[in-house]
Amino acid sequence: MKRLPLIALLALAPTLGAQSLTERFKDVRAPWEAQIDRGDAPAVRKGVEALLGREGVSVNPSDYNDMHALVALHSLAARACVSEGSWEDAVAHLQRAQAAADENLTNATALLSKTRADHQAKLREFQEAIDKQAPRLKELDEAPGLDAGQLKLRQQLKIFMEEQKAAIAQSQKALADIDGILARLQQDKDSTTKALTDWQAFLAQEKAQISEAGGPARYVAEKLPQVKADESRPQAERLAYARRLEKLAPTDQDTTRLVDALLGREEQPAPLPRPMKKKKKTAPKKG
Repeated sequence: MKRLPLIALLALAPTLGAQSLTERFKDVRAPWEAQIDRGDAPAVRKGVEALLGREGVSVNPSDYNDMHALVALHSLAARACVSEGSWEDAVAHLQRAQAAADENLTNATALLSKTRADHQAKLREFQEAIDKQAPRLKELDEAPGLDAGQLKLRQQLKIFMEEQKAAIAQSQKALADIDGILARLQQDKDSTTKALTDWQAFLAQEKAQISEAGGPARYVAEKLPQVKADESRPQAERLAYARRLEKLAPTDQDTTRLVDALLGREEQPAPLPRPMKKKKKTAPKKG
C-alpha cells in the first residue's frame, strides 16, 4: 500500500510520529493476499484479526495514514472471510471498514482545512508581492545605462521574485497533496460503502433463496451442481462458493469433496480391511 503523501509545512507531529499500523500492514499485505489466492484464507483471517486486536484498537483517529491502513485491514479481513465462506463475518468487517473510512474522511477534512486556508492565504500574499514589484523590475530591465545602485537593485528584485515563485510552487504542491489525500480517503469511503451495500443485499438474497428452497440442506443440494459445473468462473470464486455451501451444510460430504478438489487435496482412500488372523490348530489330545 502506498503511503499517503505528507504535507509540506504541516505541523502534525503527533500524527506523523505513529506509523506502526501503516508499516506493519505494508509488511504483511502482499504475503497475506498471496495466501488468500492460494486458498489459505482461514490463516489470513486469523493473522489480520490478531493484528487488528493488537494495534488496530490504539489507532489515533487524527492519524489519517494509520486510519487508512485500518480501513484496508478490515477490507482484507472481509476478503478472507468471503474466501472461507463466512460471509456474515465479512459483512461485519466491511461495516467496521466503512465506519473507519467515514470517520477518517471527516477528521482529515477538518484537520487539513486550516492548512489549506493558510496555503491559499500565502498564495495570495506571494502573488501580491510579485505584482507589486513586477513594474519596478520591468522598468529596470528596459532602462539603458543602469548605474551600480540600479544594477544591484535589479539583481535583488530578481532574487526576490524567484523566492516568491518558489514559495508559490511549494504552497501549490501542498494544496495538491491535500487534494490527493482527501480524494484517497473519499475513495475509501465510497468503495467500502458500495462493498457493504452489495454484500448486505447478497446475503438477504441468499436468505430468501434458502427459505424458498425449504432449508439450508436443500438449498445446498440445488446449488452444489451449479458450482461444480461452472468451471468458467475463477478458481478463487468457486472455492468461496464451495466453502460457503460447506458452512451452510457442514455434514454434506459432496460439498467437502468439492472444497478438497478445488484446494488440490487428494481424496484419502478408504482403509483396507485387515486380514483375519488364522486360528492356530490345536493338536488332538492323546488318550
